[in-house]
Amino acid sequence: MAVNASSIVLLRILVFCANSYAIGPSDAIRQRAEESGEDLVFNALAHPVRRQILVQLAVLGGELPSGYLAKRFRHSWPTTTRHLGVLEEAGLVTVHRTGRTRLYRLDRERVSGVVRAWLAHLEPYDSTQTWTSAGRKTTR
Repeated sequence: MAVNASSIVLLRILVFCANSYAIGPSDAIRQRAEESGEDLVFNALAHPVRRQILVQLAVLGGELPSGYLAKRFRHSWPTTTRHLGVLEEAGLVTVHRTGRTRLYRLDRERVSGVVRAWLAHLEPYDSTQTWTSAGRKTTR
């Protein structure tokens, strides 16, 4: 499966997110993440197949049946439906059921909203603030 630039960017964001949580975010950041469902979203985006499903939904647009999506991958249909279930639980896709057919649609607002909210954590509080060392200025 081909790796595209958006997959690499999302993977770097996920790695940074995981590392920042390991260091220990403030309680306010953790609470916002829980309220917005950031953890569910980033856990869903952590798997390359789920990211590729989102790309398929974004590129092809509209609603796509699970069988159509399953044919795009080498794994079984039940595996695809499990991935779609994780994406649905995270709120990244919506499902429209018609009889036995399930049609999936990308929720672009949800994806961009959560990613933008997380990226806002990286914005400086004060752009004029700089870091200065209190220690020695030489390396001798």
